[in-house]
Amino acid sequence: MTAVEASGLSKTFGNVKAVRNVSFEVEKGEFFGFLGPNGAGKTTTIRMLTGLITPDSGKALIDGIDPQKDPIHAKMKMGVIPEFGNVYVDLTAKENLHLAGKFYGMSKKEREERASEILHMMELKGRENDAVRNFSKGMKQRVNIGCAIIHEPPVLFLDEPTSGLDVQSKRLVVRIVTKMKEKGSTIFLTTHNIQEANELCERVGIIHKGDLVAIDRPEKLRNTFDKTQSIEVSIEGEFDVDMLHNDHVNKIERSGDKLTLFTDHPDITVKRLVKLTDEEDLKILSLRTQGPSLEEAFVRLTGGNE
Repeated sequence: MTAVEASGLSKTFGNVKAVRNVSFEVEKGEFFGFLGPNGAGKTTTIRMLTGLITPDSGKALIDGIDPQKDPIHAKMKMGVIPEFGNVYVDLTAKENLHLAGKFYGMSKKEREERASEILHMMELKGRENDAVRNFSKGMKQRVNIGCAIIHEPPVLFLDEPTSGLDVQSKRLVVRIVTKMKEKGSTIFLTTHNIQEANELCERVGIIHKGDLVAIDRPEKLRNTFDKTQSIEVSIEGEFDVDMLHNDHVNKIERSGDKLTLFTDHPDITVKRLVKLTDEEDLKILSLRTQGPSLEEAFVRLTGGNE
C-alpha cells in the first residue's frame, strides 16, 4: 500500500526550476530518506507533498488523498515538522500541544491524555507550564515534534529535524521518530546528513538541481559505482609490502603503521593475508574491512556539490 505518491511534480520560481518532473512512491510503514545538497529541491518537494505550495504540474497523494483538492482530510493524515519550528513561543509547552490537538479536532479528554503522554515521551515533564520562549532550541524542537504527532498521524514529514541540535536532543528526536515508525507510521525524512539517512532509512531518494537522480536502498546505492572494499591492517614484524600484491589487490596505501589494501574480493584477500603472515611468522595486530559508503554514492550522484 502506498502512503506517499509524487507524480510528475514540478515547480519553478522565477527563472529557477526548483523541482523537475519528480515521481516516486513511499510504502506504508516505510522509513524513507530524501537526500540532496542545500538548494537541491528537498524542501520545495516536501511543501508540494504536504499542500503548502501548489505544483506547476503533477500531483501528490497522501494516503490516497490529494492535498490540493482535499486539504483538510489530507492534513489529518499527516504530521509536518519543518526545519524551523512553528510553535508559539508565548504559550507553554502544554498549551501548544492542546492548540495543535484542537486543530486536528481532538476532544478535550483526548488532548489531555495525548499531551501528557507526549510530554513524558519528550522528557518535558516539569517544564510543561513554562513558556516555550525560555526553552533551548532542542526543547523547542521537541515541542514542535509533539504538536506534529499529537493526533498520531499515519504519515510523518520531517524537514531537517536534527539541524543545529545538540547531541542529546538529536538522539531523543531519533528515538521518538523511530518509535513512531515501530507503531506503523510512514516516515518521510529530508536531510543532507548522510550518516543519519544511512542509519535510519530503508530507502533513500537523491535529488540534485531539481532532478531525482537516484532512488534505492542505501546498500544498493553504495554499490552502484564502486564494489571495491578496503582492508585496513596493522602487521607486527619486518616484511616487504610487495608481498601483499596479488591479482585481487588493486592498490596498497600506507599510513603510519597501518596498510590499506583495496580489493574487489575481500574474502580471498583476507585469507591470503592470514596465510602469508603465518608463513612469514608475522603477527596481525588489527584488521578491519570497509565497503563503499553512501556518502561516496551521494557525492558522485550530485557532482560533489554539497
